[in-house]
Amino acid sequence: MADDHARPIPEFGREHDRAVAARSSPTKRLLALSLPALLIGIGSALGLIVLDLAALALEDLLWEVLPDASGIDPDSAGWIIGILTGAGLATGLIVRFAPGHAGPDPATETFFPPPLPLSTLPGLAAAAILTLATGVSLGPEAPIITINVALAVWICRRVVPKIPTKLVVLMVVTGTFGALFGSPVGAALLVTSVAATVASKELLWDRLFAPLVSAAAGSIVMLMSHHGSLAIPLPDFELDILRDLGFALVVVAVAIVAGLGLLYAFPVAHRIFHRWRDPILPLTVAGLMLGVLGAIGGPITLFKGLDQMAQLAESADDYTAGQLAVIVLVKLAALLIAGAAGFRGGRVFPAVFIGAAIGVLAYTVFPDIPLTIAISAGVLGVCLVVIRDGWLSLFIAAVVAGDASMVPILCMVVLPGWLAVARLPEMRITPPGGHDEPEQAPAKPA
Repeated sequence: MADDHARPIPEFGREHDRAVAARSSPTKRLLALSLPALLIGIGSALGLIVLDLAALALEDLLWEVLPDASGIDPDSAGWIIGILTGAGLATGLIVRFAPGHAGPDPATETFFPPPLPLSTLPGLAAAAILTLATGVSLGPEAPIITINVALAVWICRRVVPKIPTKLVVLMVVTGTFGALFGSPVGAALLVTSVAATVASKELLWDRLFAPLVSAAAGSIVMLMSHHGSLAIPLPDFELDILRDLGFALVVVAVAIVAGLGLLYAFPVAHRIFHRWRDPILPLTVAGLMLGVLGAIGGPITLFKGLDQMAQLAESADDYTAGQLAVIVLVKLAALLIAGAAGFRGGRVFPAVFIGAAIGVLAYTVFPDIPLTIAISAGVLGVCLVVIRDGWLSLFIAAVVAGDASMVPILCMVVLPGWLAVARLPEMRITPPGGHDEPEQAPAKPA
């Protein structure tokens, strides 16, 4: 009898073996992917650091060394217009003559670009460095993701060819976003919505495992390098749930309306700047327009806006409502022109600055609104329109606020905000041919 009880029933034994195999096989695959994902995340962060350092070196030359040597005020209208016009001309020459034309039109790209030939990368990197160093209102996310994807796919196809290209792209995107935000959470939220739409018998966390390893590695490298964060110093305040929820709803609505103006003007501006096949003239004109806008709005409206956002929040009481309205309008116009004309850069960071500026404007007009509430709600509203991802917009707004008590309010406010923007067109131009690449869906780990 004892032997009979000790011996498993045949059917149960087979089912148990199959269950163990089903559990162990994915585990082995995920463990095998851990090292490539870790290296991809580290490499993605290092790529961003190299691009940033090159841009900072050129920025220092253009905005400090040369003005000091020539005795010119770098904040003067003439210098701002000259630098940005020159940036447009130089970018036009790169796009016209560089191999691969410095990559595809950034207005058509998604967060998940297809891998480009390596010959395209030097021109793309040079154009991106010009954008970041000269004060163009775009961030580094689009070009650095494209560069990192091309390098990682080229290496993985030779070293670990069994990893699907789409999974490599996904790991690069999360690793780069982890580095950009100094946190893997934003990258996790970005790919969760993508992975959740894929029909698969795998657990969601199994599909997210390798991308999250990459995102964590990228963010750790960036934190160790002491690069900037989205968080800005904001004053403490006593939360009043119902009052502050009402304030946040109003500011989000205003920010969405501002974003809608940008959204609907984007394809019109894109058509205007792309009437000429040769990019040199339109990009030079766009650079001149950006220079004039920079002279009107001042240095705080230049560059991607991360450092400028912190400056704006710290000196919120020093601005009048009229000055802040000019800053918001100038930055909206600058993002529109830079994004539509073909400068190589991303739209996330300028959108965050615009949202923060709208929040400071709301705080100035209605001092009863806590500054933290106003800025985080403004960022949430603009990002919902420009990024079109509720999770990522929510994360960015929460990080900018730097206050955990804001999360419930932002979670409540994002719901009507998403309903307002979900069925609107994306702020992106459909590529020639009218078909998008199907690279956004992550593949099963190999």
